[in-house]
Amino acid sequence: MNSVKTIEYGTFEASLKRSEAIEKDLKINPGKYRVLTGDRPTGSLHVGHLFGSLENRVRLQNLGVEVFVVIADYQVLTDRDAFDAISENVHQLVMDYVAVGLDPDCGRTFIFPHSHVPELNQLLLPFLTLVSNAELDRNPTVKEEIEAAGQKRVNAGMYIYPVHQAADILFCKANVVPVGKDQLPHLELTRTIARRFNKKFGKDKEVFPEPAALLSSAPVILGLDGAQKMSKSRHNSIMLRATEEETAKLIKKAKTDTDRLITYDPDKRPEVSNLLRIAGIATQRTPESIAEEIGNGGAGKLKSFVTEALNSYLRPIRARRKEIENDPGRVRDILVRGIQRARQEAEKTLAEVRTVMNMDI
Repeated sequence: MNSVKTIEYGTFEASLKRSEAIEKDLKINPGKYRVLTGDRPTGSLHVGHLFGSLENRVRLQNLGVEVFVVIADYQVLTDRDAFDAISENVHQLVMDYVAVGLDPDCGRTFIFPHSHVPELNQLLLPFLTLVSNAELDRNPTVKEEIEAAGQKRVNAGMYIYPVHQAADILFCKANVVPVGKDQLPHLELTRTIARRFNKKFGKDKEVFPEPAALLSSAPVILGLDGAQKMSKSRHNSIMLRATEEETAKLIKKAKTDTDRLITYDPDKRPEVSNLLRIAGIATQRTPESIAEEIGNGGAGKLKSFVTEALNSYLRPIRARRKEIENDPGRVRDILVRGIQRARQEAEKTLAEVRTVMNMDI
């Protein structure tokens, strides 16, 4: 029998094997899959989001997969005192989504804030009965988020957020969730909740699928400090909405080193290698080939190359963003339609949940 740890968090090897099988099948049978993904509305998105997750969502959409994008506005309340900008930040996310290529008009992509889908949030109550305090205590992702937020006291919303995230995923019966390796504990808890619900209430009937991770192959984009992952809160990011001039100024301040010969060596030269990696993605070239081209040009030539490559890459994205910025009614329409679709799915799921839990009237 598996240990509790294996049941709850699984193994990376098992997750990777499932992910590889799904990746192969997606191109053949995209209609078999429904993806749930999303972000917290803490401001506009940055280049790290673009290369790390947004472009993959667009790829899945264009393959023919249904993509539900949840804007996790309630989660903002779990680790922040500020809530006055949540609505504005939700709109900023929608503009970034559309700018990068997510298309709410294609009939496969639905964008919604989970605070506007009450049926989704009702799933939280039965789900909470399926996990123990000890399992929540062991979740390493929550511990990391608490430390990152600098909290001394943990509110209950933060503590149970992995269960709320399970409701986000399972309300629409998503069977695929794109994640990085560091997010696997959250997803494994969702799989555990689905399995326990099916066994306890469904008498082993599959009420909920056990969603699989689609592990990202995208490289981690460090911030301009070259030391930590790109993040708004660390002030080391380049926002998608930034102008070309702002982008140039930010890259000019990026940390490098004193060696004039530019080489790609992520272990020994993380700052230089990160800039080469960004330039490589933007130009569809290898970081090594760019380093060889720059040669002894030093940090100045490297930063000029990165600036031109990134601004060129972002130019059409920024142009589309300007268009939607000038049409605020479109943002609201996208959200209203996304909420309607999400509620349709959530109502069906909640009705089924009530039936198997013998709560019909």
